[in-house]
Amino acid sequence: MAGGGAGAHQPLPAGDFATWLREMRAALRGERSADVPCGDCTACCTASQFVHIGPDEADTIAHIPVALLFPAPRMPRGHLLLGYDERGHCPMLVDGVCSIYEHRPRTCRTYDCRIFAATGISADDTGVDTDKALIADRVARWEFAYPTARDRDLHAAVQASAAAVRVEDGQRPPGAPPHTAIQLAVRAVELSEEEAASGES
Repeated sequence: MAGGGAGAHQPLPAGDFATWLREMRAALRGERSADVPCGDCTACCTASQFVHIGPDEADTIAHIPVALLFPAPRMPRGHLLLGYDERGHCPMLVDGVCSIYEHRPRTCRTYDCRIFAATGISADDTGVDTDKALIADRVARWEFAYPTARDRDLHAAVQASAAAVRVEDGQRPPGAPPHTAIQLAVRAVELSEEEAASGES
């Protein structure tokens, strides 16, 4: 993790769970960007991650050299991936700072590693993801606050959805492409919202 030092293993306040969940769901719906208290951490930018860029993200595409983009496998034409360099770093990370921050991909705008702490899904436990130790270290430090019983109930619901998603993922047909940890975690948050909505109807 960037920064390291004496505070590298100290707990990090992740915020009130209900507030985080409301904002995370809004980010996943495209209504806002995730507001993550990253500090000097760049783990997500240095963990050998492919970044998906949709065909509608013309501004982002215009700010990334064409040579760094390639077609996303198993996705419709126009979907692209931004790879990483020989160190596993995003090539748009320059001197520890995102060089296209105001034009960064939607994937980056909605990425919030607290989702792993919320769901209990490890950033590196699927066998698909590699070099996620920095993210896993960061995730282990997040601590949510539970000022009301509702915060705890919502967290329990998200974790129950994560358990269901794990079961569902284990029943994939043979030969189906494996899901990444972030895909599973996002699905768990989305499923918890779907189940909450169906319970209110």
